[in-house]
Amino acid sequence: MSTWAVIENGAPLQQIEQKQREPVGTEVLLKVTYAGVCHSDLHFWKGSYNMGGGKFMKLSERGVVLPRAPGHEVVGQVVKLGPDAQGVKLGDQRIVFPWLGCGHCEVCQSGNDNLCTQSSSIGIMHDGGFGDHVVVPHSRYLVDPGPVDPAYAATLACSGITVYSAIKKIMPLSPEEPVVLFGAGGLGLAAIAMLRALDHLNIVTVDVNPRKKQAALDQGARHFVDASQPDFVTQVLSLTGGPVKAVIDFVNIDSTAQNALEMLQKGGKLVLVGVGGGQIVVSLASMIFRPRTIQGSATGNPQDLRDVAALAQSGKLQPIPVTRMPKDQVNHAMHLLEEGQVNGRIVLID
Repeated sequence: MSTWAVIENGAPLQQIEQKQREPVGTEVLLKVTYAGVCHSDLHFWKGSYNMGGGKFMKLSERGVVLPRAPGHEVVGQVVKLGPDAQGVKLGDQRIVFPWLGCGHCEVCQSGNDNLCTQSSSIGIMHDGGFGDHVVVPHSRYLVDPGPVDPAYAATLACSGITVYSAIKKIMPLSPEEPVVLFGAGGLGLAAIAMLRALDHLNIVTVDVNPRKKQAALDQGARHFVDASQPDFVTQVLSLTGGPVKAVIDFVNIDSTAQNALEMLQKGGKLVLVGVGGGQIVVSLASMIFRPRTIQGSATGNPQDLRDVAALAQSGKLQPIPVTRMPKDQVNHAMHLLEEGQVNGRIVLID
């Protein structure tokens, strides 16, 4: 099979030929038709994550072996079935749930594969959507997109379930309770759309790039605040009427997390989603006098993908902007994403 793979961290992806593995047991082989380009793919390409305090986690330390095709937002067509595979047939178009675990432990058996300590994720531990085929261990990881635009449907496998899982962690809230979102990139716009699909109305989006204002407002945010302004925190609290119950940080660097924490009222919750990297300093006494919760959120589980696909099929979940690009322009796509020039998501097509 042909793949656009990371051969060396930080170097341009190269197109290489690899032998296609035949599906065995319950496995399903899909031909990739659409593959989203995510910020996590940039981290994979660079090969490390900023853990804060001058520490970096290398993907090689997690068992990642190069060459490897990134890409975890995949829609594909079923082309081969293992001898024990059921639930799909040849020619079916499906969204691929990529955040696989071992498949056997208590966590995986409870349906929370994304929380398994033995990651087996597609596009990280196994070749992903930047190749022309992916192998999925079982049809339970495949979701029918129905009439949804398949290019947009591919984004549901990461940005869709990631924002849905994060939003579930701040609920319940009344529709007019302010929710502050840091970041108006692909995840931030997806979160606005998801909140609106869940009938939430009062959304304040914060981003350092004022050019993203119109996209956020068009997606359904009530307010946009330019974080490049020195008084942006004051502006946010003026719009929300004071400290808030919920902030979701899709950037998650030192400054965004620190400012987000300070925006919370007593009992408020900060959900961390982005992997920009860094650390924050927390006054321990302040967490007693003004108790708040900081919670991380790692993608979502297979049921989340089924729920999000159903929302999209119902028409309640409005698509984020999608730019289609040929797969052989993957390096250009990665460059645009790295430079912050993408409105919504780039999706690669053959």
